[in-house]
Amino acid sequence: MRPVWIVDDDRSIRWVFEKALSREGIPYASYGSAREAIEALEREPPQVLVSDIRMPGTSGLELMQAVKARHPGVPVIVMTAYSDLESAVAAFQGGAFEYLPKPFDVDKALDLIRRALDESQREQEALESVGGEPEILGQAPAMQEVFRAIGRLSQSSATVLLTGESGTGKELVARALHRHSTRAERPFIAINTAAMPKDLLESELFGHERGSFTGALATRRGRFEQAEGGTLFLDEIGDMPPELQTRLLRVLADGTFYRVGGHQQLKANVRVIAATHHNLEARVREGLFREDLYHRLNVIRIRLPALRERREDIPLLARHFLARSARELGVEPKRLSEEALARIVRHDFPGNVRQLENLCRWLTVMAPGQVVGAGDLPPEFVDESASAVSAAATDWLAALEREVERRFARGETAVLQALARDFERTLIERALARTGGRRIEAAGLLGIGRNTITRKIHELGIRAPGEEEP
Repeated sequence: MRPVWIVDDDRSIRWVFEKALSREGIPYASYGSAREAIEALEREPPQVLVSDIRMPGTSGLELMQAVKARHPGVPVIVMTAYSDLESAVAAFQGGAFEYLPKPFDVDKALDLIRRALDESQREQEALESVGGEPEILGQAPAMQEVFRAIGRLSQSSATVLLTGESGTGKELVARALHRHSTRAERPFIAINTAAMPKDLLESELFGHERGSFTGALATRRGRFEQAEGGTLFLDEIGDMPPELQTRLLRVLADGTFYRVGGHQQLKANVRVIAATHHNLEARVREGLFREDLYHRLNVIRIRLPALRERREDIPLLARHFLARSARELGVEPKRLSEEALARIVRHDFPGNVRQLENLCRWLTVMAPGQVVGAGDLPPEFVDESASAVSAAATDWLAALEREVERRFARGETAVLQALARDFERTLIERALARTGGRRIEAAGLLGIGRNTITRKIHELGIRAPGEEEP
């Protein structure tokens, strides 16, 4: 384990940490200024950084930015006086793991450092594949929550439901869940349930006996048998035909199934991870998806954020994809100019991470120079910042007007109270999703106090990301 860095111009603060960490057997290094720490960063990054915000010369926020730019996975704990909470909010927006108010209790400070060390180790394990290349990348709070979920589920075989738009990386998360589980040595089998006809899908999932249908010239093991002891990933589960939903429900309920045309009951020791871009609750209401199967699948739910919800990850992902494309083609990796990167970050990416990866492949082949300028980008990446803001404002206000008219037409009363409640709920839920459930940071994004957001969460019955159902 790399050392914990303590950075503070106050020698007494450094001394307290040094004694406490030494007593716990945690390696450490201490620095009296941010500049010293930045110089040491050239040699080796810390496992965890604990830094004061306000110091002579280079500030703790500047130090955090330098660490995050080179080593985004390092958790940063910022120390701040109670009167300096605005800086703490700024630190959270810059990617801080947590803040430690001064004066602090040493035991609480050690607990916070241990949490950061656990988080650092968990993220390292969740991000690194066997070959050393990251499986999943992301610094945004919403992605950190995904990484935490992977870590929490490492000793579990519970059924998992992955939701999110197409291209958000659901199969990557499914593979990470398998790789970091007790079933890692057994097979990981993936099947897209929307990619084949019903009759063929049934045979693919459950296998068939010889002669069970025309063309069945030999007995065939299905995906459940192939995944024995391991993990079966069912992608686009929301498009599964109703007949197969019934058969899948039985497997999940009692762990048994029959091959097509078979009479021998087979047992399935398989962990099921399902994924969908659909709103399954809506499909249940529409009669397109069995409610009992939905509840069987929805044991543990992980939502993958759209790329537009974690724009701060786009530069990191773009560098990664450009480097990987260059390795595949045996060329030097392209670099994005500041203007080109700014335009990419502003883009909404309806195809999410998959679309960004395809863009980077295109740039590796098509961009003429080593540095990609704004003019080298495809036509859809135009500078639309002002018009986009105006259009977005118009769109949501128009939608609000339509909703008000619908409610008036239905004869509803107290419309203001109902819509205001929905408005507050949406704002708070999105802020909590953005901050990974951290209320202080969410309150800062909304411009309200901590007590206010706590009261609103209670009044509106809001559940923060990661909280269990009551």
